[in-house]
Amino acid sequence: MLPYLLRRSRRKTISLEITPESTLLVRAPLHMPENAIRAFVEKHEDWAASRLPGVQARAAVWAQITPEMESTLRKAAKRDLFPRAAYWAAIMQVQPSSLRITGAQKRFGSCSSRGSLCFSWRLMLYPEAARDYVVVHELAHLVHLNHSPDFYALVQRYLPDYKKRQNLLRAAPDLPDFLQNKN
Repeated sequence: MLPYLLRRSRRKTISLEITPESTLLVRAPLHMPENAIRAFVEKHEDWAASRLPGVQARAAVWAQITPEMESTLRKAAKRDLFPRAAYWAAIMQVQPSSLRITGAQKRFGSCSSRGSLCFSWRLMLYPEAARDYVVVHELAHLVHLNHSPDFYALVQRYLPDYKKRQNLLRAAPDLPDFLQNKN
């Protein structure tokens, strides 16, 4: 069984996360029995093993990014993602209340209950198809603020190949050509 770090809290469900340091983190309810936690980890070992290389590769690329490179990526994200969001919002007939670029490391995008969309500048390390997927995914949350079958049906209506695009986000990112000389 894979080694893991256990964090108990007042939560109702158990979850797994692979941290940027490549540690398997298990979040569990305070009173969940240890044998139930071990069984959960064993059941999801294949998932964790399949995600670990991508997490390690992502961390290696992110470690190369200097503050100057981050600034360049933030500017590029505004130039790229805001028009992309406007384009898809018009097609999907939705309207976000605001758009922001963040430095989020654990998620590429988010949507608040008030309709505000945030996108991580780290998205700029991925291909256009992956960026479109994140934009459409977050815009779909303006209709369904969940990950229900109806939500994914809406995403699929606009991006029939959305699963392939999702996989692009699990692969190692590349430093864009415009950053290659900024070390």
